[in-house]
Amino acid sequence: MQKWIMFVFFAAASVLGLFLMTFGLPEKPVDESAGLAEGVTLLKLKASNYEFDQAEYKIEKGSKVKLLLQNTNGIHGVAIESMNVTLTKDNPSAEVEFNEPGTYPIHCSIPCGEGHLEMKAVIVVQ
Repeated sequence: MQKWIMFVFFAAASVLGLFLMTFGLPEKPVDESAGLAEGVTLLKLKASNYEFDQAEYKIEKGSKVKLLLQNTNGIHGVAIESMNVTLTKDNPSAEVEFNEPGTYPIHCSIPCGEGHLEMKAVIVVQ
């Protein structure tokens, strides 16, 4: 009986190994900040249905920032009208320099459904 169980276990492991070799392992996570120029920091804006991952993003005055839009659920865009920045699925990143302290409102720029008008956040430059 034990030989039969070992055979089934070995066969299942072999099939799993063959499947992984054929279709590949999942891709490793990519570090988006690895390719940034010196002095540029990465700010990810994660958008899901009707909200951003943070209500407030804080950065330092004079910072050069690469804004990166990540849609985690649904299709969204980001607009920072005072900086003339628009991020979409086709154009998910932009480099911006925040020289003036203050609060920069951001909102979803793509109508995404019932909660679209409340999909807002701010970037606070200190």
